[in-house]
Amino acid sequence: MNKPAFRWILRLMKEMNTEIACIKLGNVHVIPVTSPEIGCEFLKKQDAIFASRPLTMASEHLSRGYLSVATAPWGDRWKRMRRVMAYEVLGPARLKWLVNKRVEEADNLVRYLYNQCRSSRDGDGAVVNVRVAARQYSGNVIRKMMFNQRYFGIGRNDGGPGVEEQEHVEGIFTELSVLYAFCVSDYMPGLRWLDLDGHEKIVKKAIKVVNKYHEPIIDERIKKWRSGADGRVRKEPEDLLDILISVQDTDGKPLLTPEEIKAEAAELMFTTVDNPSNAVEWAMAEMLNQPEVLKKAVEELDSVVGRERLVQESDFHRLNYIKACVREAFRLHPVAPFNVPHMSTADSTVAGYFIPKGSHVILSRIGLGRNPKVWDDPLRFNPERHLMDGSAEVDLGERDLRFISFSTGRRGCIGAPLGSAMTVMLLARLLQGFTWSVPEGESMIDLTESTHDLFLAKPLCANASPRMPSHLYPKI
Repeated sequence: MNKPAFRWILRLMKEMNTEIACIKLGNVHVIPVTSPEIGCEFLKKQDAIFASRPLTMASEHLSRGYLSVATAPWGDRWKRMRRVMAYEVLGPARLKWLVNKRVEEADNLVRYLYNQCRSSRDGDGAVVNVRVAARQYSGNVIRKMMFNQRYFGIGRNDGGPGVEEQEHVEGIFTELSVLYAFCVSDYMPGLRWLDLDGHEKIVKKAIKVVNKYHEPIIDERIKKWRSGADGRVRKEPEDLLDILISVQDTDGKPLLTPEEIKAEAAELMFTTVDNPSNAVEWAMAEMLNQPEVLKKAVEELDSVVGRERLVQESDFHRLNYIKACVREAFRLHPVAPFNVPHMSTADSTVAGYFIPKGSHVILSRIGLGRNPKVWDDPLRFNPERHLMDGSAEVDLGERDLRFISFSTGRRGCIGAPLGSAMTVMLLARLLQGFTWSVPEGESMIDLTESTHDLFLAKPLCANASPRMPSHLYPKI
């Protein structure tokens, strides 16, 4: 199989001049889609048929045997897990309850970058690796929400990631790279034992790294909650892990098993780290190459928030241009080539095409977001295209599937509000707290896309210097 598979699939569709295709991989019909209308027919009109997930090598390992909500096939277990996640873990009240933890990590991001600037040679600015900052911010937020801690180890005094946190985030991104890949054994199960593409070895190693940090915390917390190891069996929850452990069924018994708790904790990690960090890295890169866009975003922050306090989540409803920049990054630079596959549970007909039972339907994030039939000048980063209404508040979601920021339909992303808040806060704090410019010796940021995935080929590095009064930067 040519690698990466997504590039030859999209090239094939372009050569065929089609927005839907059927590719036979082994015994599986793979149905790639680049049309919003056809995508909506799959995930909205006929989503009852396409609400299941295929059984794949990566999802099996990552979910501890399909125990988590994102990868589990359609059925009673999935319904139970989704109900827990939607109402107990990621509902509006729970997100409001955890807002202070998110703000704490947004403050730490500003502190980390400020300390880099302060420790530079001239003490006023520094070349910042935006990818590292964005990924570690995202990791910090979900670690704080899940485990009530930023660091697994002693951390760093300047607010930056320690060795443990770097290894943790790298492990998560490795897991995701395999989850989104086309694995030979998913289409030819009889060859799985050979691990021809090496994916199983890679994902097992990454899972071992992540579990090294998760499992001791989870095991100890379950012990405290369920055996009274801390002198009492029950207490008030302080984070999402406490919620997962303490949620009960109608008989007052724990609703989730330890394995289900571990599967959901891991899933929350890898579903919240990638999208915000990738979108903001690309948005910053594009904006550095278009100073007028960068200027408009900063002016909006100064107008709405000012320069005497740090931006908060309560400001987001008035930051339409910032959100338009995020939305444009989601459109033009998606985090993955396709969504996680949907599997048909019955024969059906979509857009006049027969779709056999068991088909894997994959919506092309690139094909939708860069579709010239949908978007004018689709390869240009243009936030204004999302402000055409002029009055309505900008939403990061896209109900009509003209691009995919968060999944839709019955398998729609429960964590979309959290992902939206994390992404907007990340971009807003970077732009409000610092003046950004292209590194010395470079005229433009290189926007070349990686050959193997959709990240920037080279991590974004840019000059940053503090632009707010010094007392606003959180201290060590």
